[in-house]
Amino acid sequence: MLVFADANLVLFAVPKTGTTALHLALRSKADIVFSGKAALKHMTVRKYDRHFAPYLKEAHGLEPERAAVIRHPVEQLKSWYRYRLRPSARGKQSALVGMSFDDFVAAVIADRSPEFAKVGSQLTFVSSGNGALRVEHLFAYERPVVFRQFLEARLGREVVTKPKNVSPPADAVLSPAMEAQLRAARAGEFALYERIIAAGGHLHSALEDDVAKVGKTG
Repeated sequence: MLVFADANLVLFAVPKTGTTALHLALRSKADIVFSGKAALKHMTVRKYDRHFAPYLKEAHGLEPERAAVIRHPVEQLKSWYRYRLRPSARGKQSALVGMSFDDFVAAVIADRSPEFAKVGSQLTFVSSGNGALRVEHLFAYERPVVFRQFLEARLGREVVTKPKNVSPPADAVLSPAMEAQLRAARAGEFALYERIIAAGGHLHSALEDDVAKVGKTG
């Protein structure tokens, strides 16, 4: 996660959306940088709302606008699958060796996912516990020019990224039947991604209020 005081902007690092390359390109210009430890680099919006946003406001008078990148749900899971197929840092064979992408997706959306399939949800990452959308600027990973132009306008500088932490190649074919199950299990995430695409790759909206959201859903 990166915080830019002058640009009044905080960039969230949704996993598997090119965040490592972005951090390397922009961290020298950020006022606050969370990197390295995954729990800090990939701080969710819920944790930010609960702990870090109050600190920024009380200690520094900052209430920065929020931005994040969302990837097509199937492509994000493909990146996770390829990433977790690699041998561990200790040279141990991955638990996914010999496992098809269909089986991996089935494990991800299971009621009780095994450890290797715990990859979280992009929708959950950018929403409150009550389902309220808590990021003003959402960008589609597949529309990189739109995101770069936004950053350059806000930061007042050219943004150049280089590929980093790219998942190794591997076959990742999803059958129509399993894709249908995934879409049913993560309908909200697919719907959010489609809203971003329909908005031209940049969905700009006000933060949804938790109280209002609870009232709407009963």
